[in-house]
Amino acid sequence: MSSLLWKLKEEKLNKTNLFSYSSYIKKNFNIDCGNDYNKLWKWSVDNNIDFWNSIWDFTKVKGHKGKIILEKSNIFYKNKFFPDAQLNYTENLLKKFDKNPAIIFKSENGYRTSLSWEKLYLNVTKISKWMNSCGIRKGDRVAAYLPNIPETVEAYLSSSSIGAIWSSCSPDFGSKGVIDRFLQIKPKILFIGDKYYYNGKKINIIDRLNEIIENIPSIIKVVIIPYPGTETELKSNVKIEVIKWNDIIGLKENKDFVYKKQNFNDPLAILYSSGTTGKPKCICHGTGGVLLQHNKELQIHCDIKENDRIFYFTTCGWMMWNWLVGSLSAGATILLFDGFPMYKKDDLLFEYASEEKITLFGVSAKYIDTLNNKKISLQKKYDLSNLRTICSTGSPLSIEGFNYIYNSIKKDVHLSSISGGTDIISCFVLGNLLQPVYAGEIQNRGLGMDVDIFDEKGSSIKNKKGELICKKPFPSMPVKFWNDIMDKKYKAAYFEKYKNIWHHGDFAKISNNEGFVIFGRSDTTLNPGGVRLGTAEIYSVVEKFKEIQESLVIGQSWRNDIRIILFVVLNKGYELTNEIKEEIKKSIKKNASPRHVPSKIISIIDIPKTKNGKLVELAVKKTIEGDTIKNLEAIANPDSLEQFKNIKELNE
Repeated sequence: MSSLLWKLKEEKLNKTNLFSYSSYIKKNFNIDCGNDYNKLWKWSVDNNIDFWNSIWDFTKVKGHKGKIILEKSNIFYKNKFFPDAQLNYTENLLKKFDKNPAIIFKSENGYRTSLSWEKLYLNVTKISKWMNSCGIRKGDRVAAYLPNIPETVEAYLSSSSIGAIWSSCSPDFGSKGVIDRFLQIKPKILFIGDKYYYNGKKINIIDRLNEIIENIPSIIKVVIIPYPGTETELKSNVKIEVIKWNDIIGLKENKDFVYKKQNFNDPLAILYSSGTTGKPKCICHGTGGVLLQHNKELQIHCDIKENDRIFYFTTCGWMMWNWLVGSLSAGATILLFDGFPMYKKDDLLFEYASEEKITLFGVSAKYIDTLNNKKISLQKKYDLSNLRTICSTGSPLSIEGFNYIYNSIKKDVHLSSISGGTDIISCFVLGNLLQPVYAGEIQNRGLGMDVDIFDEKGSSIKNKKGELICKKPFPSMPVKFWNDIMDKKYKAAYFEKYKNIWHHGDFAKISNNEGFVIFGRSDTTLNPGGVRLGTAEIYSVVEKFKEIQESLVIGQSWRNDIRIILFVVLNKGYELTNEIKEEIKKSIKKNASPRHVPSKIISIIDIPKTKNGKLVELAVKKTIEGDTIKNLEAIANPDSLEQFKNIKELNE
């Protein structure tokens, strides 16, 4: 049994948002759950109409709710929440108008700036007015290729304020990765940074602009945003009209500004799946679903209140960035950091937490494990008295990582390990303040999320490794995939394994404590450092090398994380030299991103395939990790799996 690490003191319980919500349910629905989280969760999934209606009211969503809470369908993803509701996402985030900070930013080199609620609102009105003057209307796409800076948040909120659809890529993606994503959605406006900094190195983004606009003809305007604390760097040979960010911010206030109301299920943002068989899929997330789900998770599960200070180490291409921005709805201040999190100092982020009196501190499991491996103790070094919650996500946090937080960071802190993903722009399982924290376990299912673990036959199991599924619809399901005829891609992504049941693609188990242990992906998606990546972007680069006949990519479980392994079959007359390995890595870094670069490149003789010619990445992964392969008969050349056993390089 997992060891108990933390439990909220009784005297603090009645001050939590979760306690207030439980009292609200008792008053309005005559359901007395007391302090029993499992009872509250059970009510929320058995009465999902009442539950989601209560979340709208309890978190004070601004808008017209409508009369229908759930428009039911026999097809899982066609169930529609609040079909006649009208609201605006940005209006719900910018409820405050004062001189207190809405956003605080710090770069790796120590540059700090902040933006008040008043200034944030006024800037949003200016940017929205400018976008309207460019002909941007409801449903048009607005793209961003930006670092994690305040201007990115401003552009995002301006886009949603007029009903446009936002989509962003982190600047560590190469031009090809950006084009593969944005070309599919045909944006009209591109916000692009001129540069960013990582581990002391300046990386120019603007150098990639011409290649991007040449390949995405839908772009009619480009806005150049200088990195905070620096001057704009702009080459004179850009082949399209560009506008400097400061010229927009210098416009007069838009006193006639009116938020554009949207339907609950109108798209707010497009995020990208990890493509395994082609270009990344474009996942459209709805305005109301994102707002409602984030309100629930941030305010009720994470106990975020007005004037709290929320930090998550993330890029603008990860759903955790959207989650962080959603904290503004609670009236909380969001804290951004851009750069290498261990630049000149391993505990740089905790120094930031101390200086800014951060309330919720979010990082990847890999970051925590790295601090643990370096034996860094922080309890006496920094003042973390304001820190109530530490969130960990991306990859599973090890038992050692759990213990490290309580032994070396802070004893009285709520460790809220969470898991969900881009697909739902939120969490399936996460923390709550009614239950204890046990080492190695995510506390429980999210309210309203009918999550379970299934075996291969679709039966519910406990204390056994199986597939994480969800049995009932929820508001933050994707409203659609972009350019997805007859929902073919949507259905293939989540509903092929179990009939009319959401299949998430994670291996997990439920403990006796009702906690969840996540083991990682059950499909071929890669997950290094907690960031989901597709194999297709690696294959598209590698297949261009004349030396390589075929390749196969897997994610190997390694030291509480996932590392990428690339296997290659060489053409006759070639050998896998160190020079070729380096060229492959350089090309992947340039055309995909640094995260796609494999840790190991290994030469093999043959690649296992199904009888219809498909690669069997999962069978190779299982072979390497010593798992049983149940459908060996489906592989055309099963003997080829033998070469993956006991590879010396995979133990180094």
